[in-house]
Amino acid sequence: MKKFPIPFVVSALVLLTAFVLFAIWGIPYFFHPSPIVYNGSTYGSQTTRARVTQIIEEGQITLGEHKQAYQVLRVELLEGEYKGILMEVDYGKRQLRSDTNRFTPGDEIYVLIGKDLNGLLTANYVEYVRTNSLLILLGVFVSAIILMGRWKGVGSLLALAFSMLIIISYIIPHILAGEDPLRVSLIGSTILLGTTLYMTYGWNLKTHASVLSMVLVLFLTGLLSVFFVSLTRLTGSGQEDTLFLIQFSSVSINLRGLLLGGMIIGALGVLDDLVSAQSAAVFEICDANRALGFRRIFEKSMRIGQDHVAATVNTLVLAYTGASLPLLLLFTLGGGNYGFLFNVGFMAEEIVRTLVGSLGLIAAVPITSLIATALALYGDRLGEWRILLDPETGDGEHRHSH
Repeated sequence: MKKFPIPFVVSALVLLTAFVLFAIWGIPYFFHPSPIVYNGSTYGSQTTRARVTQIIEEGQITLGEHKQAYQVLRVELLEGEYKGILMEVDYGKRQLRSDTNRFTPGDEIYVLIGKDLNGLLTANYVEYVRTNSLLILLGVFVSAIILMGRWKGVGSLLALAFSMLIIISYIIPHILAGEDPLRVSLIGSTILLGTTLYMTYGWNLKTHASVLSMVLVLFLTGLLSVFFVSLTRLTGSGQEDTLFLIQFSSVSINLRGLLLGGMIIGALGVLDDLVSAQSAAVFEICDANRALGFRRIFEKSMRIGQDHVAATVNTLVLAYTGASLPLLLLFTLGGGNYGFLFNVGFMAEEIVRTLVGSLGLIAAVPITSLIATALALYGDRLGEWRILLDPETGDGEHRHSH
């Protein structure tokens, strides 16, 4: 009778147990959250797509001291209860606009349908339909990824699709069902990154090092977020969107937990890049010269990580500053006190988010370097487990430099 290696037997038992537990607990939890009860209408729920069929009127108008162009459009409603009805929509005739858009017959826009005091149907301009333009950009992006990355590019696109699936089908529904946002975000982030890293980089020791490091850094970032959000007494209600969430949600959502969960998810993308690059650097150094030993390989990888962290932290700060640039300009224009600005809830939230995320990045370098160096140097000591954990070395021969 053929004797199976112990690692394969143990792995089979673990997988069987995990499958049973997932069937009993996981499926009901992940795929059947509490139903979401909507409390009224929310942003975009009453908009309807319409096509411009005619330009009825256009010209210049003065509103206050501001001169701007305007148009009056005849549009055909393309969906909803009033599909096929022709309506008139004014663009820039009664409200100040900062854009210079011009519409022509055939353009599609979103309109808000309502009724006036006499019960007559009205339509107001909301937004331009950008779907086709965005699809063109998406096509260019997908083509570039595949041309540059080949099969790894395909893997990264599948990983991106899986990430969006986890966010849309797990994280959002479970938070709206009233669960703790921090716990949901941690679970979702762990599943998301563990799966996407393997989809992108394959099943090998390098990816194992990345995943293990990522999980540890995520939990450390979570602890730092909890501590500093509590220390700065942030409530999570600094953003205007959270007020709408309270208004339209039928369940009580922990806004502080939502803020913490957002910090975890916000750190994912940058951590993914940093941890994967750091792990790859360690394995390349080890492959080039294993004789360097643990300490020298760790030191060399730390020097690489220091440069990466410096650039990444700067990227984070500039990204958040760029997003807040209109606010900073407005505040400066009004001669505001920056000391007060940095203490305002929504600004303090962004500062804490940036700095806590940066602390997570800093911690990721030594953590990843330690784990990756240990696996790269001492992976041979895993014996039969090595073949299971890294099929690329399934022939039992491992590379050594002499």
